[in-house]
Formats: sequence, structure tokens, C-alpha cells
Amino acid sequence: MELFRGFAEFKMDVLKEVGNIGAGNAATALSRLLDKPIDMAVPKVQLLPFGEIADSVGGAENIVVAVFFRVEGDVPGNLFFILSPEAAKKLLGRLAAIEIAEGDSFSEMEWSAISEIGNILAGSYLSSLADFTQLSMSPTVPAIAMDMAGAILSYGLLQFGQMGNDALLIDTTFIEGKHEVEGQFFLIPDPDSFEKIFTALGVPTDYD
Repeated sequence: MELFRGFAEFKMDVLKEVGNIGAGNAATALSRLLDKPIDMAVPKVQLLPFGEIADSVGGAENIVVAVFFRVEGDVPGNLFFILSPEAAKKLLGRLAAIEIAEGDSFSEMEWSAISEIGNILAGSYLSSLADFTQLSMSPTVPAIAMDMAGAILSYGLLQFGQMGNDALLIDTTFIEGKHEVEGQFFLIPDPDSFEKIFTALGVPTDYD
């Protein structure tokens, strides 16, 4: 059992390092985009079953803002950047310095900015994972929506007909001065893609 636990810990150490490097790259890219210093806290990284994703963002009926990508390349899968509507407004107003529309609605400029920030995150995390594994992976053009978390995840299933059993969750915290904004980034590889990732990293997949 100690051997099995050792392999599981090694997997998480590798994924945490990917998350750390991705967050650093994303902070640099966002700083350039917004022309101001943006930091990102050391992300919390965990693996969780697909069925627990909705619970981790407040429940299937909780309203969220989500940027969705399809991952193409050697290890296809799905990507979601999910945050609460309040966090999205905070992100835009305090970090991106965009004039915020009143109420719960989002303007076209706001949607565009959230989409671009999600795009930067997706590119940063995927390029970090690609560098580690030497596998090709790139995000498609993002789709964005505000809906119940369960409906957002169902949309991904309807679009591509399959989801892997496990998701890589990266808790993402943006920091600008005294302001912090939290979001969550989910990578859900297609069935068998996680095995390809760990094989490329030299981690035996017979032990979980």
C-alpha cells in the first residue's frame, strides 16, 4: 500500500508543478494584457471525479459564468474556466478596469474580456502540461455562457458526447494589490487521455 500511495503522491506533485508553472505564465500574460502587475496565488490542485465538479462550484443549480474549450491534439479533452458572476464582475472591474454593466447582465465587452482571460489561462496551463509531457495539446476558440453549473457541464457532454471520469481542478486566485478574485479551472481529459499523460511523464498507471 505504501508503494501505491507513493505513486499517487508523485502524480499529484507533477500536476501541482504544472499548475504552478501555468499560473506563473498566466500572471505574466495577464500583466501584459492589462498593463498592470497581476499575481496569481500558488494554485490548489486536485483530482476529483467528474460527478463532483458541480458540487465544487456550489451545486448543479448554482449560477456560474463559464468559459469552455475543447482540447485538441495528442490528449483530447475538455476545459472549463468557471467563476461566480460576482467574481467575474470583480475580475473585470478591479483587475481589467472595465466599466461594469449594472445588474446581473454582462455587456458584449465584458463577455469578450472574460473570454480572453479564460483563453490566456487555458493556453498557459496547457502549454505547461505540453512542455512536461512533450505531447501536443491546444485549446479551441472559447465558448462562454452564464447558466446553472449542471447545464454548463451537460453542454460539454452534448457537444462532444463523452467526458473522462476524472477532472484536474486548479483553484485559481488572481491578486492585484489588495484585491483577490477566485475562479476554478477544470481539465477533463477524454477517457484514456489521463493514462497517456501519466505514461508520457513516466508515471506507472497501474498504481493509483
